[in-house]
Amino acid sequence: MAFNNDFLMGFVSGAVVGAVGYRIYDQNGGQLNRLIQTQPFNLGNQGNGNQMNGQSPTLEELIAQKEKLEDLIAEKNLDV
Repeated sequence: MAFNNDFLMGFVSGAVVGAVGYRIYDQNGGQLNRLIQTQPFNLGNQGNGNQMNGQSPTLEELIAQKEKLEDLIAEKNLDV
């Protein structure tokens, strides 16, 4: 079972693209982490806006979000 040229070229191309992608990710990893960490906590348009000014959501807001998610899950289960 010999490797044909198409397979070999595809393998080498994939390895090169993967290495270049990893290198770019490695160089910009700090920027990506800062971008992810600075995004506000927001699960929708509910609550009183505490998520937008850097505060943690209150327990009541979290419970309301949990109930809404449970309702959405129940609706999806009925559709299936």
